[in-house]
Amino acid sequence: MVFENRVLRKIFGPKWDLVKGQWIIPHNENLNDLYLSPNIIRMSKSRRMRWAGHVVGMGDSRDAYGVLVERTEGKKQLGRPRRRWEDSLF
Repeated sequence: MVFENRVLRKIFGPKWDLVKGQWIIPHNENLNDLYLSPNIIRMSKSRRMRWAGHVVGMGDSRDAYGVLVERTEGKKQLGRPRRRWEDSLF
């Protein structure tokens, strides 16, 4: 997001404000208005949620449902826990 905004600021450049009589560098909200692209993070989260809805609707007999709902058994590894797919849903 930071890189995208930096590139967009270079593309659109500063604008001359007639009221104040000075150059204004566009803020993030103005950049988003100028460049109407969907937010990548929001889009990926919505698609993950949509897929999770499909998996929940599959039922107990499907493997994808078991992977999403069930917990693994066994000894925990040392160190920071690995990031799970379900952690990125919310």
